[in-house]
Amino acid sequence: MKLVSWNVNGIRACIDKGFKEFFKQVDSDIFCIQETKCQPDQIELEFEGYKSYWNSAQKRGYSGTAIFTKKDPIHVQYGIGIEEHDKEGRVITLEYHKFYIVTIYTPNSKRELERLEYRQEWEDEIRKYLLKLNQSKPVIMCGDLNVAHKEIDLRNPKTNKRNAGFTDEERNKMTELLSVGFTDSFRYLYPNQENAYTWWSYMRKAREKNVGWRIDYFIVSNDIADKIKEAKIDDQIMGSDHCPVELEIEI
Repeated sequence: MKLVSWNVNGIRACIDKGFKEFFKQVDSDIFCIQETKCQPDQIELEFEGYKSYWNSAQKRGYSGTAIFTKKDPIHVQYGIGIEEHDKEGRVITLEYHKFYIVTIYTPNSKRELERLEYRQEWEDEIRKYLLKLNQSKPVIMCGDLNVAHKEIDLRNPKTNKRNAGFTDEERNKMTELLSVGFTDSFRYLYPNQENAYTWWSYMRKAREKNVGWRIDYFIVSNDIADKIKEAKIDDQIMGSDHCPVELEIEI
């Protein structure tokens, strides 16, 4: 089974920058997107053989997630059941007979870390939610998690110590999640691979110079980590300031 995740930084703009071509080329079973920045009535996007599920923010032009799937789920849940966290359209869960797929767009802590406290609360609730799912069947979680977990996951760790996405608080929450039964699929296969990034600033030719961060992930339950066959970063695919990431897994 092949799964893809991509923060498209506005799906309406990304459509004009090669989204449809990549979608058809990659031919995934499940394709998750984050930061759609649109309401369902603002876009018509359908692909033959796929059903789509959209979770938009109450605020127009902001946040939002979607999943395209060839496989009909047995249940769909939007959000995690907590209004404070659900109004921005950041989570969709599809339940299948053997696993859950959860796409997540984690809130950015912002400049001056003005949203870091909220971000910490979010992380705790998401961890509880994933652990609850994991009690009944394995979980595959993907998305823009807005954190570079280790120093190897960004080009300039020393100069980013207190910047959003690389604070000790955010990194510790990722460590906490992984310590309670989950695996970072890319690092499972490539623990020491350097210069592997999924996001680049639009400034200072960062992408051209590969001055990036790895903040987009596929995280899986430890129970199915040994079923991971491949974890790819499609850094040659343009259209957003993020690139797609892929997971191939036998489940």
